Amino acid sequence: MTQTGTSAEPGATGGSDAVGGTPGAEFTSLDPRTGAVVGTYPVHDAGQVNAAVARAAAAAHWWAGLGFAGRRTLLGAWRKMLVERIDRIAEVVTAETGKPADDARLELVLAVDHLAWAARHAQGVLGRRKVSAGLLMSNQSATLAYPPFGVVGVIGPWNYPVFTPMGSIAYALAAGNAVVFKPSEFTPGVGHALAETFVEVLAAAGHDQPVLQVVTGFGETGAALCRSGVGKLAFTGSTATGKRVMAACAENLTPVLIECGGKDPLIVDADADLDAAADAAVWGGMSNAGQTCVGVERVYVVEPVAEEFLRRVVAKAHAVRTGGEPTADFGPMTMPAQIDVVAGQLRDALDKGARALVGGTASVRPPYIDPIVLTDVPEDSTAITQETFGPLLTVNRVADTEEAITRANATAYGLGASVFSAKRGEEIAARLRCGMVAVNGVITFAGVPALPFGGVGDSGFGRIHGEDGLREFTRAQAVTRQRFAPPLAVMTFSRGARTMGRMMKLVRALYGR
Repeated sequence: MTQTGTSAEPGATGGSDAVGGTPGAEFTSLDPRTGAVVGTYPVHDAGQVNAAVARAAAAAHWWAGLGFAGRRTLLGAWRKMLVERIDRIAEVVTAETGKPADDARLELVLAVDHLAWAARHAQGVLGRRKVSAGLLMSNQSATLAYPPFGVVGVIGPWNYPVFTPMGSIAYALAAGNAVVFKPSEFTPGVGHALAETFVEVLAAAGHDQPVLQVVTGFGETGAALCRSGVGKLAFTGSTATGKRVMAACAENLTPVLIECGGKDPLIVDADADLDAAADAAVWGGMSNAGQTCVGVERVYVVEPVAEEFLRRVVAKAHAVRTGGEPTADFGPMTMPAQIDVVAGQLRDALDKGARALVGGTASVRPPYIDPIVLTDVPEDSTAITQETFGPLLTVNRVADTEEAITRANATAYGLGASVFSAKRGEEIAARLRCGMVAVNGVITFAGVPALPFGGVGDSGFGRIHGEDGLREFTRAQAVTRQRFAPPLAVMTFSRGARTMGRMMKLVRALYGR
């Protein structure tokens, strides 16, 4: 799940040990609730990033050589350790993001589930297998395998600093790659906490290999990772930064996986369970302070049920509590600059005629933003056209589901979506231009390890999670082996006209009728 703004700049990466930084070049991570210093970390330069990648390349040979079974054993031990350390790591997540402890724990639980799935299914998805050579090449044995790239660079976000990068890290490791991970400059401590547990697992098994390394810093550190010669770069962040990542990677033709922002719609049909839909809209739009790339930002409700739906949304949104205390439903805005983005979209919508049903300009009280629900929002306002990434929900009426689908698709983004309908959910879902759809739920697809996660358009390309996510961190390798001499030897300069004549008769008989 993604982040927006400067924090999405290509930045620090992670590893089995933290890479040593230049003396004096340091930065601090802060608790967004209080401004207290959580930790101090080095700013790694290009030389240090390149050195980390070089170490990872050597470790990758060892890691790949363990085979699927060997890696599964160690990844299973890592999974167990992460479960043992959930509360401890969750404390770091809460300290650096400000999100409630239970939200941090949920994020870790989902990450552990994905790690388990990737380790368990890697061999079945990626192992060498036979494929049919076809009639024309029947003298050949054909096999297909998916070897790893070697080293994968991962640039992660701050909004879900465990779950999102682990969607790349876990699958890349299961596929046989070493990883250099740059966490966001807002959550470097989370990156270190993850990597340190993996180091402990390897050490307990008698291994000292830098399979997972962490580098920290700002945009320059991330840019250095892009140019470091990694086999592939996985990025999560804003669309603008994603384009800069692609440009930097293009210098070495480094392939990329780009997961950017979203402007996810929720469609409410006339036969929807309105209470469930309202609950989903508020949770999907407000949880994690709205800082979720697949969170609900636009709701389109059909006119016959609009009034009742709005009434329920307003009641549920009024009950949501914002703050830094453990009992709060969501915490502060993790990245201070995002507060101005949300405030600007709110002003633009209100200036263009939108009505605030919950909250308003007074809801913006840094570092917090209280729940905001707007209706009658013009479709050309920035609250509709641009990613908000804050607890601001727009709810607009539409004549029918046809209009809802048209409006939902009228965006450059295409990440996720939700549909509430008793009978037509999957039918509506099939017509939405996006990578994932939840029917009668929100964000549920992210919790299913077997399902790929990713978008289209300004939301990026490539997939994490599932079989597609495992293959994303490999290169397909096709091998043919001659089993016996070909009956018709056409791939030689010694072929004659008679041989080609027979070939053409065979092709016409097989495919020309």
